[in-house]
Amino acid sequence: MMSETATEYRADEGVRAQAGRSAWARRLRGFGYAERPRKDTRERLVPPFPEPGTRMWEALGLRPVLAYRLARWIGWLGPLLVAAVAGGIRFWHLGRPREVVFDETYYAKDAWSLLKLGYEGTWPDGKVANPQLLAHPQTIPLSDAPGYVVHPPAGKWVIAVGEWMFGLNPFGWRFMTAVLGTLSVLMLCRIGRRLFRSTALGCVAGTLLAVDGLHYVMSRIALLDLVIMFFALAAFGCLLIDRDRARARLAAALPVDETGFAGPDQHTGDRAGMGPRPWRIAAGVFLGLAASSKWNGLYFLAFFALLTVAWDIGARRMAGARRPYLAVLRKDLGWSVLSILPTALVTYLLTWTGWFLSDKAYGRHWADGRGGTWSWIPAPLRSLWHYEVQVYDFNVHLHDSHPYQSNPWSWMVLGRPVLYYFQSPKNGQDGCHTAAGCSRAVLALGTPLLWWAACFALVYLLYRWAMRRDWRAGAVLCAAGAGYLPWFAFQDRTIFYFYAVSFVPYLCLAVAMMVGAFLGPPGASETRRMWGAVGAGTLVLLIVWNFIYFFPIYTGQTIPYSAWQARMWFDSWI
Repeated sequence: MMSETATEYRADEGVRAQAGRSAWARRLRGFGYAERPRKDTRERLVPPFPEPGTRMWEALGLRPVLAYRLARWIGWLGPLLVAAVAGGIRFWHLGRPREVVFDETYYAKDAWSLLKLGYEGTWPDGKVANPQLLAHPQTIPLSDAPGYVVHPPAGKWVIAVGEWMFGLNPFGWRFMTAVLGTLSVLMLCRIGRRLFRSTALGCVAGTLLAVDGLHYVMSRIALLDLVIMFFALAAFGCLLIDRDRARARLAAALPVDETGFAGPDQHTGDRAGMGPRPWRIAAGVFLGLAASSKWNGLYFLAFFALLTVAWDIGARRMAGARRPYLAVLRKDLGWSVLSILPTALVTYLLTWTGWFLSDKAYGRHWADGRGGTWSWIPAPLRSLWHYEVQVYDFNVHLHDSHPYQSNPWSWMVLGRPVLYYFQSPKNGQDGCHTAAGCSRAVLALGTPLLWWAACFALVYLLYRWAMRRDWRAGAVLCAAGAGYLPWFAFQDRTIFYFYAVSFVPYLCLAVAMMVGAFLGPPGASETRRMWGAVGAGTLVLLIVWNFIYFFPIYTGQTIPYSAWQARMWFDSWI
């Protein structure tokens, strides 16, 4: 009864305030003042998706009902079409080159070992083992002696799925990265749609990811970095859904006046709950999988945890909370921490199940029989902790020189891509029909025009976030920063440009947002929209052309040496 009385009091108070504002507005209109139309707080909390347009489909001769249905389906049909094209080019000759490429010599073998032993065994030197794996008949020289490895097992378990399905061969160990690369394009289309409330811009972002050279090459090689990218992107998508659903519950709790208008309400902003948040738990699972593929996935966990708290603060401020930070501390922060961090930790530990269940895995019994301050912790967990300390020490002190190592300062301008594979067939060999000889290369190089456009797009997003308080720009910058900024702390460590694949999707979102700015706001004139569409379309088509131009050196095709040399735009690419 008291709550009903309080609600009625707040509603009456809102009516009186509105009446006062209307009276002042009538007086000011006499002096030329035009009152800005009110915007319902519910729509500010959760902007609705625009109604799908049917004009194009009706122009093609479809009946209005069918045109409307097709327009509604386009939110899935468009992303599925983009993903189908991305999958087609990623699975095209996936087993070529039929070689153990770059660090596949570690991860493909470790994945097979996990599949057969549950832990990483040992292999002969690559010069001995690799030819045996590629020979007919095949010999698999795996020993059950424990092997010391420096990355967690989740990413290798992903690779092992393809090997279980197709065997220990190039197609088998590359299969799952191609699957994840394709699915990440689909996810980015849908993420972009939710982020920008535009199916077109979502599909632009997905198309850009489909034609990025680095993402493409990493989708066709059995390394761990694309696996991190996939799980982090999945977590980002889950948090976007959680943001919308939590805000929708907050919006539903706002009191509505007699005209159906809902404005900010202090009591609701301070006290209303946001309900159960299963998508945040799902994000915790994906972030745990990212961290258990490679440790740089932990940075996504930290950045995304802060991001979702910032979103909750913004939601409560918009809903009318007088002290939004205190409201989040009281109502949301505890559940945020419990739904993400423990979930990620449990997921991380579960990926080590094979190691826990084995008797021969490296370091598995280190803590057995040891006492000390921490002896109350189960011995398997202490053994894992000791192992992880060794791995951490190895990773932070890795200073071995490598011809293709690079500094993160150079990544955005493609200063030093990584050559995974190179052969120089002579005339008459491997499809070479040039007297001067040919080249076959697989170069981990982002599509140059996309990456250079992304440099400008990031500057634009910084402006949108800092000066216009655009949460979408802040979200994309946060995600890109999670994959990029931590590497600047390891200036002396041996690091490579292909680590940047973890934040490529967010570069594509940044360029898509810049493309949306080219197109102009919904109320822009037809001329403005037309020229914006011409500029945006030109940029996207140039990026697609750029990818097609470099396609032979992404796929190891045999091309004349002069054609390969023409694609080496800078000496540092060789």
